Amino acid sequence: MTHGDNDPFELEAMIALRQDLHAHPELGFEEVRTSQIVADLLAEAGIEVHRGLGKTGVVGTLRVGGGTRSIALRADMDALAMPELGEVAYKSGTPNTMHACGHDGHTVMLLAAARHLARTRQFSGTVHFIFQPAEEGRGGAKAMLEDGFLERFPIDAVYGLHNMPGLATNEMAVVAGPQLASSDSWEVTFHGVGTHGAKPHLGRDAMTAAAHFLTAIHTVVARVVDPLQPAVVSACAISGGDFRALNVIPDDVRIGGTARAYTATVRDQLEAEIGKLAQGIAGTFGLRASYSFMRRIPPVVNDAGSTAAALAAARAATGKPVVTDFPPSTAGDDFAEFGGRVPGCYVWLGNGPAVDGALHHNSRYDFNDAAIATGARYWTTLVEHELR
Repeated sequence: MTHGDNDPFELEAMIALRQDLHAHPELGFEEVRTSQIVADLLAEAGIEVHRGLGKTGVVGTLRVGGGTRSIALRADMDALAMPELGEVAYKSGTPNTMHACGHDGHTVMLLAAARHLARTRQFSGTVHFIFQPAEEGRGGAKAMLEDGFLERFPIDAVYGLHNMPGLATNEMAVVAGPQLASSDSWEVTFHGVGTHGAKPHLGRDAMTAAAHFLTAIHTVVARVVDPLQPAVVSACAISGGDFRALNVIPDDVRIGGTARAYTATVRDQLEAEIGKLAQGIAGTFGLRASYSFMRRIPPVVNDAGSTAAALAAARAATGKPVVTDFPPSTAGDDFAEFGGRVPGCYVWLGNGPAVDGALHHNSRYDFNDAAIATGARYWTTLVEHELR
């Protein structure tokens, strides 16, 4: 790749790379092609490359001067298992796989900044560039940590960035405190006694118990959780019975869903109360319930000191006011695994208007290449400010 004084971030090449990654999406822990490209471009810039953390994860390390402070910048690389219905020239060529959340853009912005920093070297200290696999629910951050990330790369702070449709591509939002909710899953199975649909009195009806449970779970947020604490409990899957046997009340009905919270206290409440409700309804109908709550991703909560550093960098990078009252999202991001262990800050970068309503995880979503320069400038400025 080549660059000039008027193109410090190799924008033409980086836009081409972003579109290439979009056309060749890879799911979590399968980012073989993507991670090879990342490793090659880091090495070409003279950055120390470490591979194999979290299977397909890549860490680039750049040390300059005698500074003792060390920070990490994180980008995610994986795509989603869904078809692309938009008609861009670089449309996904992989069936039922697409970059519907902009991780192709996140990867390229961090690469552009890393290569620029390797050339300019206007800082003193150590920066680790984390190219993380499997953010979309497959546990990539945890896998990198379990492979010894913090032991091999001790850091004082960690930073994340995500694109946000609705904000302009030269606009950023930086907010202290909760940014993203915990993302947990739960399952309840009501075990009854199946019987003829015409003779319900001879069995124990798991279907009716499930129906009461589905109505009652909304009282957890409405009547148990503090109204000043945001929380979500949603049922998202149900199975029981057979449409080829509509005269049979089934033995079992299984229900599953998601639970979201911004604090450990509310997270604990949701786990306890969903189970309590399931057992109570099972008792009411004279049957048994089994319950499991799977903790997947903790909440992302921005540290005050790291947020102040990110805010200053965002202001300098955009040259305009930064949004500081942006509402937290009920989505989740396993950046929380890094931010829960060292001080961290997760910021938003505008992706422009949501074209035709295409938001994250929409089959017509596309990352906006106009945001690459802002993102690369933010990362660069953050490093130069943090590692003076």
